[in-house]
Amino acid sequence: MYNNKVIICGVDTSKLPLLKESQKEELLKKVRAGSDSAREELINGNLRLVLSVIQRFTGRGENLDDLFQVGCIGLIKSIDNFDITQKVRFSTYAVPMIIGEIRRYLRDNNAIRVSRSIKDTAYKAMQVKERLMHDRQTEPTVSEIAKELDLPASEVVIALESIVNPMSLYDPVYSDGGDTIYVLDQVGDNNSDSNWLGEISLKEAIKGLSEREKQILTLRFMHGKTQMEVSREIGISQAQVSRLEKGALDKIKE
Repeated sequence: MYNNKVIICGVDTSKLPLLKESQKEELLKKVRAGSDSAREELINGNLRLVLSVIQRFTGRGENLDDLFQVGCIGLIKSIDNFDITQKVRFSTYAVPMIIGEIRRYLRDNNAIRVSRSIKDTAYKAMQVKERLMHDRQTEPTVSEIAKELDLPASEVVIALESIVNPMSLYDPVYSDGGDTIYVLDQVGDNNSDSNWLGEISLKEAIKGLSEREKQILTLRFMHGKTQMEVSREIGISQAQVSRLEKGALDKIKE
């Protein structure tokens, strides 16, 4: 789709300039000194970055021109707020800003409209949650948040869910070298009736595994714990739990 010539917002993307890192650094210094021409050049020189980001959001039926324009807003915010004293590449700072701007746009323009009152409840609940976490140094339950707001717990749950962006189960959340942890790895399975392995078959299958592998699979698939919960219980990192779990499952499949 983005090979060869593509026109977005009247821009021939095949002719977009590409700046070197040293050029970006020099232009950022000039922008901080108040140069509008440097700012314009920096924006044009990073449009390819915006283009690469919006590719992540294709296939959702959204207008690419709209996403590109929104992404450019994120790029401009990145340029205006980037701290040149920090030892961070500009693209490292800009990409999350661009993604955040696009996600806000998608959320606010979602076909499923969320009422203002529900959004207000959600933001109040988030404020209460942050305050309680700060005071107690532990995450409060929904019931505790609801009590602070004098609202039914179900209403708080609906409000908080309404402002959460959908995630793919295969979105990466952490990477330790070659061991990537995905959202799927952090989801517990508490539905014993539909467990794909089943308690009985699992007991038979894990007989040839090490004690640690048995413990991890038992906690994950029989007790429905997340990898984070398992890591805390047995005293190793989540990355190690993920690696051992995948290795044990491979042995079982063989």
